[in-house]
Amino acid sequence: MKDTIDLGKKRDDAFITEVEAHSGQKFSTCYQCGNCTAGCPAGFAYDRQVNQIMRGVQLGLRDKVLNSRSIWMCLSCSTCSLRCPNNIDVATVMETLRHMARKEKRVAVPKVEKFWFSFLDTVRAFGRSWEIGTMALYMLRSLRVFTDLDLAPEALKKQKLPFKPHSIPDGGAAAVTRIFKRYRERAKREGVRP
Repeated sequence: MKDTIDLGKKRDDAFITEVEAHSGQKFSTCYQCGNCTAGCPAGFAYDRQVNQIMRGVQLGLRDKVLNSRSIWMCLSCSTCSLRCPNNIDVATVMETLRHMARKEKRVAVPKVEKFWFSFLDTVRAFGRSWEIGTMALYMLRSLRVFTDLDLAPEALKKQKLPFKPHSIPDGGAAAVTRIFKRYRERAKREGVRP
């Protein structure tokens, strides 16, 4: 069954204003050329294509947009932004929508959020990503303990998964820790889960 949009419903202008303010993008100039969708490498996994998300924002369809899996499956590769003839940073709009959805506790793909937290925890602890640490944390959080273990021997043989985290010279890890601390304080003030 095709997903339909009831245009008889009142448009959520506050949603439109909020997305525009947080993203810094004037997406009203989007005329649905479809370049963003045509270039998207993750489009096969979306429930709504990029141009449909953009149109949903233009129409003020808060629930349709923020409950979409697409905003969570976005790779943030910026292909959509590079292809936009109106210079809309579509990837920034998608990122903004993800943050808004998370703030409203609308996480349509929880495993993506679990991966986020796992990745960020290793960056917070070591100043940069540590692949094995990220993988271990993700497996624990998602309860997918034996997922992709068959890939480990080949990755280890190619030295793609170091057992020790990379070190950052000149106090770089401490600088990253300070950034996380500032973010955590701001998130606490705004009532967002850090």
